[in-house]
Amino acid sequence: MNKVLYSNPAIPLYSHIERFITMASKALAWTNLALVAVIIVQVILRKVFANGQIYLEELQWHLYATAVMFGTAYAQISNLHVRVDLFYHKFSERRKALVDLFGLTLLAIPFVIIVILHSYDFAYESWRVNESSASPSGLPYRWLIKSVIPLSFSLLLLSMLARILRNIETLFATDTLQGDRHGS
Repeated sequence: MNKVLYSNPAIPLYSHIERFITMASKALAWTNLALVAVIIVQVILRKVFANGQIYLEELQWHLYATAVMFGTAYAQISNLHVRVDLFYHKFSERRKALVDLFGLTLLAIPFVIIVILHSYDFAYESWRVNESSASPSGLPYRWLIKSVIPLSFSLLLLSMLARILRNIETLFATDTLQGDRHGS
């Protein structure tokens, strides 16, 4: 008997997106452990043996960039991103949802789309020429780190769409609750 799995319609789309981003972020968070290891090795080589390695220095940059760039999507879905919070914390959930919708749709998403569109060509050209480090002892495959830009910003865009869906649900739930209170 062939078992078919269906998505539960009671689980909103944004929950699936957030779960995917959380899983990807947890997997990519291991780059931080690799970064610490590379830094320790590089410091020991440089300070103890006076023999720092260019490829380790570049690897530090690549690992750090990967962790930060992919970490932005997780910060967005978990609402841990930096916010200038002068008034926001005092707002009702409905007003917070409206502010978030405004900020995401009119400010953040257009910026993210522009970065994705422009970084695609940047990464593609690097892939096309099989770009590597300008340093003879540097890392090959520079296109790998340049590909992180459109990929991480695409994940960030997906996380913003999940936040928009969550905010829309908050707005409609608030309207429904207010309608129920007035009807009672």
